[in-house]
Amino acid sequence: MKRLLLPVCITIACLFGISTQAQEIYTLERCKELALQNNSKAQNSQLSLEAAEQARKEAFTKYFPSVHAMGAGFQANKPMMSMEMNMSSMMQPMMEGLAPTMMWLMQQGAPLDPSIFSMEPQQIDMLKKGIIGVVTATQPVFAGGQIITGNRLAKLGVEVAALQKLMTQDEIALSVEQYYWQIVALEEKTKTLAEAQTLLNRIHDDVKNAVDVGFANQNDLLKVELKQNELESGKLSLANGITLLKMVLAQFIGVPQDGFEIEKSLIEQINLLPNIHPDHESALYRRAEYQLLEKSIAANELMVKMETGKLLPTVAVGAGLNHLNFDKGSPLAMNRDFGMVFATVSIPITDWWGGSKAVKRQKIQVQIAQNDMRNAQEMLLIQMQQLRNDVEEAAQQVHLANKAIASALENLRLNSDYYETGIGILTNLLDAQNALQQVRDQRIESLTVYGMKLARYRQATGW
Repeated sequence: MKRLLLPVCITIACLFGISTQAQEIYTLERCKELALQNNSKAQNSQLSLEAAEQARKEAFTKYFPSVHAMGAGFQANKPMMSMEMNMSSMMQPMMEGLAPTMMWLMQQGAPLDPSIFSMEPQQIDMLKKGIIGVVTATQPVFAGGQIITGNRLAKLGVEVAALQKLMTQDEIALSVEQYYWQIVALEEKTKTLAEAQTLLNRIHDDVKNAVDVGFANQNDLLKVELKQNELESGKLSLANGITLLKMVLAQFIGVPQDGFEIEKSLIEQINLLPNIHPDHESALYRRAEYQLLEKSIAANELMVKMETGKLLPTVAVGAGLNHLNFDKGSPLAMNRDFGMVFATVSIPITDWWGGSKAVKRQKIQVQIAQNDMRNAQEMLLIQMQQLRNDVEEAAQQVHLANKAIASALENLRLNSDYYETGIGILTNLLDAQNALQQVRDQRIESLTVYGMKLARYRQATGW
């Protein structure tokens, strides 16, 4: 029996070990990678880029001939054309010469209809039914530059879609940073709360001993227990907040929500940068927002060329193959195939009136895009400076929080000594403990704010 149980136990232990090891602790960078793969916004930006690439390929086909095929058939209730033909003047001399021979043949029993000797006028019907088939190939020779301009616009569309994808990726990465730092902040506050509970439990034991020996009254013990209940309530709120944020982040990056855990030492890895002085002028030209404005100007300039091209003549050459089959089965049936070549010239005449206005309107759009770019350039420089100020301010807040913690620790030590020696009161001790918890929470918030501000600044400057 023991021999049978031993392999089973080993197997179960191995499976449990594999399950434990399979649980991944998601780092910030891993979360970003997953979000860029699984988030719907990232997927849609990639699809938009692919759609723009297909539009570019579609525009390229305009350089090649266009081939069209057309077929039609008709059956009329009566002929579309009828004509009466008098054969007497043409056939009379011939019939007179053949008449004796034909009469002899009839006497010999030949099946000849006597009406053939009649020279009565005959009615001829045409175009009562028929089939038409046409295949043509047309090659544009000159289209006012519209084909070339259209291809340039399509290529520009691909570049715009790529920049928009980059902006979407930056937006997703910043969202991941925000959710991640919020979870880290709550996790760190949970640690601070645990330290406060440990300290408060020790105070509770001291007060209880003091009550037991008559050095303190029951009211002091109730104050400590109320504070303990307050910390338990805060612990529950933090746990609920962490659970909810983990669910949000897991959904955002596209992973299962059950057992989702993040790497919690991120806040310990923060190093406050002493100097932040990247070149904002050079960073401006790398910004996707700035490049999009450049593309907007280029697109409007191409639209001016497109509108101008619409006012120029269009020249094309082509070849075709035709099939005609009319009145099949009738004496005048037609069944003919033939080819042809052709050239077309289209000159817009009345379009010049409205077209010239369209060109002027598009030139105004170019000026608007240029004004928008100048304004955006100034605003982006201001934004980068503001973000740098925010980072430096957040770093200063961390330094202040560190000093506040040192002061709060000393204050708590003094009040603990005073209370233990009997010259202090419990209220001051509890206030000192609460102050220490608050400044520790402030330091955590300052560090997380610094981390998010730094990430936003790096994204904006490419630093």
